[in-house]
Amino acid sequence: MKNKIRLKINGKEYAANEGEYVLTVAAREGIDIPALCFNEAFEPYGACRLCLVEVLAGPYQPGLTTSCTLKVKEGLEVLTETEEIRKHRRVLLELYLAQAPESQFIKDLALKYDVTATRFRIKYDPADPLGNKCVLCGLCVRACNEALGIGAINYIGRGINTKVNTPFLEPSSECIGCNACVRVCPTGAIKFEDVQDQRIMISWSKTRVPLKQCMICGKYFAPEPLTLFSYQKMDPRLEEGLEDVCPDCRRKLFSRKEILASKGIEVRK
Repeated sequence: MKNKIRLKINGKEYAANEGEYVLTVAAREGIDIPALCFNEAFEPYGACRLCLVEVLAGPYQPGLTTSCTLKVKEGLEVLTETEEIRKHRRVLLELYLAQAPESQFIKDLALKYDVTATRFRIKYDPADPLGNKCVLCGLCVRACNEALGIGAINYIGRGINTKVNTPFLEPSSECIGCNACVRVCPTGAIKFEDVQDQRIMISWSKTRVPLKQCMICGKYFAPEPLTLFSYQKMDPRLEEGLEDVCPDCRRKLFSRKEILASKGIEVRK
């Protein structure tokens, strides 16, 4: 069992677990700290800088630092909203408005800090496959590479020309259509659609991933490479014959088995 630690956030004392970060403690306690690049599935790295807090006392050097990388320590005291913090966030949000001018999420977040326009040159590309909504937070890359080990997408280009996409902007043969990238993206930049028997990853160079068809109802229910990827990692393994059955039909089969079993009727495979 982890040791409990006491810290102060905005003058109020809170309990936290050893090894936690200030950002996660604040979120649990309902204290709003904006963040773009943080996801509890990955080790934090403080790229977006929006989650700045001011350290007042404790074992760390006083001053501004990212709360997503700041581990709680006994006696730590931080402030999450000061005029200096707000000033830094306003500048950062102006940069993000220029980087992702079509992101409603960024616009709404900026408005909370009274930022409605940017003094920086707006980076707008009518052909941008990410719809001019990407802030290069890196979460999609980390999901694909670190969490899944697939490596279908990565950073391409350098400096102001840095983008996230497939190598050489060509359809990927590695993508399994899992949509992990879609789920972790904070700005809604990544688009896909399921068309008949294919999942089209529109943002990733229109990569096409075949969908598996249910052998019972005929519905297309999941990308074939994703199901293969998942089944290989299952322990215990999925019951034989269910690989080609959609979740809805599986539930019906299991319910039928349970009903018949309750009546003492054995169901043969």
